Amino acid sequence: MTDVRHSFKEMCAKFDVTPRTLRYYEYIELLDPEKEGRARFYGAREVARLTLILRGRRFGFSLEEIRQWLLIYRKQGTRTQMEAMMQLADRQLAELERQSTELEASIIDLKALRATAAQEIAKLDRAPGDGA
Repeated sequence: MTDVRHSFKEMCAKFDVTPRTLRYYEYIELLDPEKEGRARFYGAREVARLTLILRGRRFGFSLEEIRQWLLIYRKQGTRTQMEAMMQLADRQLAELERQSTELEASIIDLKALRATAAQEIAKLDRAPGDGA
Protein backbone atom coordinates (compact mmCIF):
# COMPACT_ATOMS: atom_id res chain seq x y z
CA MET A 1 0.00 0.00 0.00
CA THR A 2 1.42 3.36 -0.99
CA ASP A 3 1.20 6.18 1.47
CA VAL A 4 -0.41 9.31 0.02
CA ARG A 5 2.01 12.21 0.01
CA HIS A 6 1.00 15.84 -0.26
CA SER A 7 3.19 18.60 -1.62
CA PHE A 8 3.77 21.82 0.31
CA LYS A 9 1.22 23.63 -1.86
CA GLU A 10 -1.34 20.83 -1.45
CA MET A 11 -0.98 20.95 2.35
CA CYS A 12 -1.54 24.71 2.38
CA ALA A 13 -4.68 24.27 0.28
CA LYS A 14 -5.94 21.20 2.16
CA PHE A 15 -5.72 22.93 5.55
CA ASP A 16 -6.28 26.51 4.39
CA VAL A 17 -3.04 27.71 5.96
CA THR A 18 -0.52 30.15 4.57
CA PRO A 19 2.89 28.96 3.37
CA ARG A 20 4.41 31.06 6.15
CA THR A 21 2.36 29.18 8.77
CA LEU A 22 3.34 25.79 7.41
CA ARG A 23 7.03 26.77 7.24
CA TYR A 24 6.84 28.10 10.81
CA TYR A 25 5.40 24.83 12.13
CA GLU A 26 8.30 23.07 10.44
CA TYR A 27 10.81 25.58 11.83
CA ILE A 28 9.63 25.01 15.41
CA GLU A 29 9.65 21.26 14.72
CA LEU A 30 5.94 20.57 15.08
CA LEU A 31 6.04 19.12 11.55
CA ASP A 32 8.79 17.11 9.91
CA PRO A 33 8.01 16.47 6.23
CA GLU A 34 10.08 14.24 3.97
CA LYS A 35 12.50 16.27 1.90
CA GLU A 36 13.63 15.50 -1.61
CA GLY A 37 16.00 18.25 -2.65
CA ARG A 38 14.10 21.45 -2.01
CA ALA A 39 10.69 19.77 -2.24
CA ARG A 40 8.77 18.74 0.88
CA PHE A 41 6.23 15.95 1.08
CA TYR A 42 3.74 15.29 3.84
CA GLY A 43 2.49 11.81 4.59
CA ALA A 44 -0.33 10.58 6.80
CA ARG A 45 1.65 11.30 10.01
CA GLU A 46 2.15 14.96 9.12
CA VAL A 47 -1.47 15.32 8.00
CA ALA A 48 -2.59 13.94 11.39
CA ARG A 49 -0.17 16.21 13.25
CA LEU A 50 -1.31 19.32 11.37
CA THR A 51 -4.92 18.36 12.07
CA LEU A 52 -4.10 18.21 15.79
CA ILE A 53 -2.11 21.46 15.67
CA LEU A 54 -4.96 23.34 14.06
CA ARG A 55 -7.48 21.80 16.44
CA GLY A 56 -5.32 22.85 19.37
CA ARG A 57 -5.05 26.39 18.00
CA ARG A 58 -8.83 26.49 17.56
CA PHE A 59 -9.19 25.45 21.22
CA GLY A 60 -6.88 28.33 22.16
CA PHE A 61 -3.82 26.34 23.24
CA SER A 62 -0.34 27.84 22.87
CA LEU A 63 2.11 26.22 20.47
CA GLU A 64 4.13 24.93 23.43
CA GLU A 65 1.03 23.32 24.90
CA ILE A 66 0.33 21.77 21.50
CA ARG A 67 3.90 20.44 21.40
CA GLN A 68 3.25 18.65 24.69
CA TRP A 69 -0.05 17.37 23.34
CA LEU A 70 1.71 15.96 20.26
CA LEU A 71 4.31 14.23 22.44
CA ILE A 72 1.53 12.48 24.35
CA TYR A 73 -0.26 11.66 21.08
CA ARG A 74 2.90 10.18 19.52
CA LYS A 75 3.52 7.72 22.31
CA GLN A 76 1.39 6.40 25.08
CA GLY A 77 1.38 9.16 27.66
CA THR A 78 2.07 8.51 31.30
CA ARG A 79 -0.63 9.05 33.88
CA THR A 80 1.10 12.28 34.95
CA GLN A 81 1.15 13.55 31.35
CA MET A 82 -2.50 12.70 30.86
CA GLU A 83 -3.46 14.41 34.12
CA ALA A 84 -1.50 17.51 33.06
CA MET A 85 -3.31 17.49 29.71
CA MET A 86 -6.65 17.19 31.50
CA GLN A 87 -5.74 20.22 33.64
CA LEU A 88 -4.87 22.19 30.50
CA ALA A 89 -8.14 21.12 28.92
CA ASP A 90 -10.11 22.08 32.04
CA ARG A 91 -8.42 25.50 32.15
CA GLN A 92 -9.10 26.10 28.46
CA LEU A 93 -12.71 24.90 28.74
CA ALA A 94 -13.28 27.41 31.55
CA GLU A 95 -11.77 30.18 29.40
CA LEU A 96 -13.86 29.24 26.35
CA GLU A 97 -17.01 29.14 28.48
CA ARG A 98 -16.15 32.60 29.87
CA GLN A 99 -15.65 33.92 26.34
CA SER A 100 -18.91 32.32 25.23
CA THR A 101 -20.79 34.04 28.06
CA GLU A 102 -19.20 37.38 27.13
CA LEU A 103 -20.04 36.87 23.48
CA GLU A 104 -23.64 35.99 24.25
CA ALA A 105 -23.98 39.14 26.39
CA SER A 106 -22.47 41.21 23.55
CA ILE A 107 -24.94 39.73 21.07
CA ILE A 108 -27.87 40.58 23.37
CA ASP A 109 -26.58 44.14 23.85
CA LEU A 110 -26.04 44.69 20.14
CA LYS A 111 -29.51 43.36 19.29
CA ALA A 112 -31.00 45.78 21.84
CA LEU A 113 -29.00 48.67 20.39
CA ARG A 114 -30.17 47.77 16.89
CA ALA A 115 -33.79 47.54 18.05
CA THR A 116 -33.50 51.00 19.64
CA ALA A 117 -32.10 52.42 16.40
CA ALA A 118 -34.94 50.80 14.42
CA GLN A 119 -37.50 52.35 16.80
CA GLU A 120 -35.91 55.78 16.41
CA ILE A 121 -36.01 55.46 12.61
CA ALA A 122 -39.69 54.47 12.81
CA LYS A 123 -40.41 57.57 14.92
CA LEU A 124 -38.60 59.78 12.40
CA ASP A 125 -40.62 58.26 9.57
CA ARG A 126 -43.90 59.03 11.43
CA ALA A 127 -42.93 62.57 12.45
CA PRO A 128 -44.24 65.46 10.35
CA GLY A 129 -41.71 67.07 8.00
CA ASP A 130 -39.22 69.49 9.44
CA GLY A 131 -40.13 72.15 6.93
CA ALA A 132 -36.91 71.87 4.94
